[in-house]
Amino acid sequence: MTCVFCNIVEGKIPAKLVLDEPELLAFRDINPVAPTHVLVIPKRHIATLAELTEAEAAIIGKMFLAARRVAEMENVVARGFRTVINAGPDAGQTVFHVHLHVIAGRRMAWPPG
Repeated sequence: MTCVFCNIVEGKIPAKLVLDEPELLAFRDINPVAPTHVLVIPKRHIATLAELTEAEAAIIGKMFLAARRVAEMENVVARGFRTVINAGPDAGQTVFHVHLHVIAGRRMAWPPG
């Protein structure tokens, strides 16, 4: 089975890019749940947060720094933004390539889900 996000990284599937960095890519979600809904992914395939190793830990920090940059670019920092990583099917992960949702532009409810 091929990974849709790996295909986006390789340019085989088009995406509306927001950031393209050496280790990360950020692009608009095709099914947004808010006016701003961007996915931040590592270019290297990691299936799920549950499989993260010490060797890959730094990439998660870089993903959150990229999320902050996306929020700045989208002018949503002052009002607030939500970051979400789903890990596994019961958490709602549907694409098994680690990805961080950056969601903003509307009032969020708590608890989610």
